Formats: sequence, C-alpha cells, structure tokens
Amino acid sequence: MSVISFARGVPAPECLPVEELADCARAAIERDGASVLSYGPGGGYAPLRAWIAARHGVEPARVVVTSGSLQGFVFLSELLVQPGARVLVEAPTYDRPLKILTRLGAEIVGLPMDDDGLQVDALERELAGGKKPAFLYTIATFQNPSGRTLSTERRARIAELASEHDLLVLEDDPYGLVRYEGVAPPTIFELEGGQNVAYASSFSKTVAPGVRVGYFVLPPELAAKLEALAVSTYISPPFLTQATVHEFVRRGNFEPNLERVSGLLRARRDAMLDALEREMPEGAVWSRPEGGYFVWLDLPEDAGGLLARAEAAGVTFVQGTDFFADGGGTRSLRLAFSFVSPDEIADGIGRLGRLVAGAAPAPAL
Repeated sequence: MSVISFARGVPAPECLPVEELADCARAAIERDGASVLSYGPGGGYAPLRAWIAARHGVEPARVVVTSGSLQGFVFLSELLVQPGARVLVEAPTYDRPLKILTRLGAEIVGLPMDDDGLQVDALERELAGGKKPAFLYTIATFQNPSGRTLSTERRARIAELASEHDLLVLEDDPYGLVRYEGVAPPTIFELEGGQNVAYASSFSKTVAPGVRVGYFVLPPELAAKLEALAVSTYISPPFLTQATVHEFVRRGNFEPNLERVSGLLRARRDAMLDALEREMPEGAVWSRPEGGYFVWLDLPEDAGGLLARAEAAGVTFVQGTDFFADGGGTRSLRLAFSFVSPDEIADGIGRLGRLVAGAAPAPAL
C-alpha cells in the first residue's frame, strides 16, 4: 500500500532544477576548480557570500554560509546557550530547534501565536521579568509548522523590543520567497537594521535541499565567532555545492526558478485548502497561508491515536504535539502540501476527513 505523506516538508521532485544544477556544477569546477575543490575560509565561498551580502545590504564578513540553515542554528545555540539559559520561541515552532535546545539544556519558553503570528504582548511580559533570554527564535513568514505570517505591526514592535532590551532575535526565513499571493512584509532584520537581529535563510526551498546551502547574516562580532566555530568543526565548508548555487544565481536562474517552483506549489496549496473545506467536519479550523509549505489543522477533539489510524489508512502527517516544548498541540496536525500531487492531496485529505468524522476510510489503493 502506498502512503500519502503530508509529513515531508520538502519540494516535490519536479520542483528541482536538476539539469540546470548539473550544468552549473560543471561550470563552477571549470571556472574555479582549484578553489572549490580545496580548503578555504570557514565563512563560505566568497562570491556567494558577496551575492548574499549585496541582497541584504551588509558587508560579506557578516555572512556565514552553512550546510543548511539548521547547522547555523546549532552553531549559534552552542555559542549562546549554556544549561539553564532561557530561549524564547513561538508555540508552536519547528521541532528540530526544540530538540537542539533541549540537548543543550536550555529553558525553552513558548510564546503563544494567533493568525497574525507571535503575540507580542506575551513577549513583552517575558522581557519584563526574569533573567535575560539568550535569544528569541522566530519564523516570521509562512511559519513551520503553522503557515502563519507575523503582521507588519508586530514585526515593527519586535524590532523595537530587540533594541530596547538588547535582545538578540534570530529571524529564520527559509520560506519567505515562496509566496503565492499577497505582498511581502519587511523582515524584522530590515526594520531593526541588523544590530540585534540575526537573519537566517536557505536555498533548500528555493533551489534544492540536497545542495545543503544555508546562510546567516549576523552582527559583526557574532559573525566572526560563528565562522570561528565553523572552522573548528569542519575545517572547510563544501565549496563545490556553494559554488554551484552561486553559478545558478550568477546566470540569472534564481528568480525564474522561484517563479516556477511557486507555481507548482501554489497548485498544491490550493488543492489542500479546497480539500480541507470539502472534507473536514464542523469545528475543524486551519491556517490559510499565502506561501510556504504547511497548513496547520486544529480539530474539534483531541487527536490522540489519529496518526496510527491514519497510517493504517495510508496517510501520514506530523502530530501537533511535536512542535511544543512544554505541552500543547493535542488537537493539532501539521500538513505539508509541498511533496505530494494535487490528486494525492485530495485523496489523502478525504481519508483523513473521514477518520476525523469517525467514519471508516475508503480502502487505500
């Protein structure tokens, strides 16, 4: 029985520019093989650092290119988090940082969200009392797992609070360019000026996850520390993949590819929203993201046991409880629409809807 997976937050195979990347890899070696096949600076491939820096209006020394943005999160956390340190996160938030912070012994404080993103009044209360947090971690645009986007007004207030409290804000933005409709709000990094805000992104969602190229834009002193930790960890980055990505963007392929990927994923987002509207029983509510990879589904009753029954029916997802550090999400699911086809989405949500309603699902093919 084939399983329809709403658990995988990865691009569908047809989103990957395979032939273009193969040609870019060859061209990168032919153009700069002595550099990209050898050791080099820990901050990453210099031409790519310069391209990223220009996009964000900073000096290249403030950019550290990492093997996916999650690796940069590990480095930053190892620099800033000692056992017992407070780290503020959205509730819910991406499960991998929760696991990393737990391993480091952090006190993880979840801040509630609504449809406009992180509730700033909760952040203000946390900053008003208790010891200073090591940092605030936020996925402000098309959040993983909820698909929600922080409003412009709240972004501006978080930027103000970062300056007022000398609070480091880590703005993780791997999904922001994968927009299907609406107008992109300014980043917190842009609003604050990058003095107390570190910005992270990745080419995993806009080019290909397998190239493992993410990056951080950091305050100068922190960038130097992060680069030093990178060097002590792996001596030298994987320059070939970074040079391949640089060749891809140098050729002007980035924006056209992004438009193509957004079109492919928009059809999947629309298919999921249509299927949820059609199949979910009364009382179920869900996010309606303008971009990204995920929809957050809240059910009228506890979802305990639903995953096992869904898997038996040929559907899988990630339980909402995985995205909370201190309890929560018992009625919630994260549904990723990025990997499966529109027809599979309709089929899978139909099966899931019947399970939620208490009816027997149709046999899986």
